[in-house]
Amino acid sequence: MITDPEILKQLMRQGSLLPKEEMLEIARKKGNLYIGIPKETSFQERRVALVPETVSVLVANGHRVKIETKCGEGVNFSDNDYSEAGAEICYDRKEIFSCDIIFKVAPPIEEEVEMMPGGQTLISALQISIQPKKILQKLMEKKITAVAWDYIRDSSGVFPVVRTMGEIAGTTSILVAGELLSSFGSGKGMMLGGIAGVQPTEVVIIGAGTVGEYAARGALGLGASVKVFDNSLSRLRRLQNDIGTRVYTSVIQPKVLAKSLMRADVVIGALRAPLGRTPCVVTEEMIQNMKQGSVLVDVSIDQGGCFETSRVTTHDHPTFEKHGVIHYCVPNIASRVSRTASFALSNIFSPILVDMGNKGGCKELIAHNLGFRDGVYIYKGVLTSEVLGKVFDLKYKDIELLIMGMK
Repeated sequence: MITDPEILKQLMRQGSLLPKEEMLEIARKKGNLYIGIPKETSFQERRVALVPETVSVLVANGHRVKIETKCGEGVNFSDNDYSEAGAEICYDRKEIFSCDIIFKVAPPIEEEVEMMPGGQTLISALQISIQPKKILQKLMEKKITAVAWDYIRDSSGVFPVVRTMGEIAGTTSILVAGELLSSFGSGKGMMLGGIAGVQPTEVVIIGAGTVGEYAARGALGLGASVKVFDNSLSRLRRLQNDIGTRVYTSVIQPKVLAKSLMRADVVIGALRAPLGRTPCVVTEEMIQNMKQGSVLVDVSIDQGGCFETSRVTTHDHPTFEKHGVIHYCVPNIASRVSRTASFALSNIFSPILVDMGNKGGCKELIAHNLGFRDGVYIYKGVLTSEVLGKVFDLKYKDIELLIMGMK
């Protein structure tokens, strides 16, 4: 008898791929989705889950979309923009949280969960490092199906939201650094990049993931000299291949990194940890030896940061100076370009929501779309995330067991 849960999980997934008896195709009943988009209340979260163009597509497909008034303020969309796209403007938050599908950017707070009558679908981000156990338990009590959009995979196995937000964060970090280097950004009056006859700016990027790759693309496009550090040789090799040009790359060796930091004008911290705190690889002593007026942008600050001197700042007061080095440590850097980020989110979820309607609803999409299923962490009130179960000491079940009867 097989008892290993990993082997059982693999066998269940393989079983769904085995040849089966021929069956006559029956037209699947198309479902009309009832989607609610609340106004984001999280600190300095300016993004919106769906832009008016996507709302128009959904309404044209027979779905109903409710938008909380002033939901699009942070991205310069008015209630009239959404109304003309076919959305219903709602002035009572309770009505939004009574919709069948609640789609938002930030994880729900306790007050929002309290407004849910139960049995609905919640699609939002899942921030494991700050996710309260109490919220999870309330979602489970109300038989909510919760989907983390940052864990949804596409057909090629990539996390599209994480990658897209990483592209935005990497590119924006270089734009921020360029502004801070200028005289009007409290910097030493340098241009980020290089021109004929003038030594180019030196940029050090720590981390060769998506954020690091797009930071490197931005810096190289401006003509800067770029060095990339990462603990993974495969990521460094992939970055070299994807960029299509030779850049200085190195594994993270403290002495080599310290020498590069001494010469750097800009340092981008782009390390990510799969779970828990980002490793702190730059010590305070290394920062003390950096050039006066140089700039640090810690994109990893939402996971603790990779510089010892980092501390969380806000979009209103984004920088501080320590040891003569300008630090930019704002979490959720994508909210700085909220309109671009909102369009990116909508482009990802527009086909997913249309497909959800064509399949008959969220439960049916979960049953038939493996990539979407990977984002589910609560299914009809049952915790399906092994990580959350172990972190919070809660009982969990594999989602494959729960949906076997639906196929």
